[in-house]
Amino acid sequence: MLLPAWIRLLVGWVRGAAGAVLAALVLTLGAGGAAQAEPVTLDSFELARTDDGLVLSFAARFELSKPIEEALQKGVPLFFVAQAEVFRDRWYWTDKRLANATRTWRLAFQPLTRKYRVTYGGLSQHYDNLSDALVAVSRSVNWKLVDASQLDDGKVYVEFSYQLDTAQMPRPMQIGIGGQSDWSLKAERVRRLN
Repeated sequence: MLLPAWIRLLVGWVRGAAGAVLAALVLTLGAGGAAQAEPVTLDSFELARTDDGLVLSFAARFELSKPIEEALQKGVPLFFVAQAEVFRDRWYWTDKRLANATRTWRLAFQPLTRKYRVTYGGLSQHYDNLSDALVAVSRSVNWKLVDASQLDDGKVYVEFSYQLDTAQMPRPMQIGIGGQSDWSLKAERVRRLN
């Protein structure tokens, strides 16, 4: 079947545009193979029992690798996730999970205003430079994990992780970053409550 010339032209243009986008994406993702991401370090990590319950305060420190920073500058939003699971020790069975708490920050670059936007929940704030925006997404103070009524005299511990969540990035970006170490930013910690 012979297609009209304008349809063949349109199909060729779409194939060319998609190929150009795909090639740019592959070059962006593949170019950073040599640059390694610095590990995430937890500068502070404190658990405290208050009248309201168990609260967590933490501060992480890290540098973005070159491919991550380039993707951010090109308009790809980054998602940072902190997850804390609270368990109670049980000698007769597996440990009981008391709570599973998650916080997600979205970091995006706004090219028109040349500012970085950090969104948490329904709130967002703008920052003039990347370092200030990274401070905003890498810490939390008095994050309530469990109500006081759920805590008893049993031994309680927290499994904590903080990471760059690549699963929330746009689908085309997820294709090439699966096994690359320069896209992995993660810190984990287990702490017992005294």
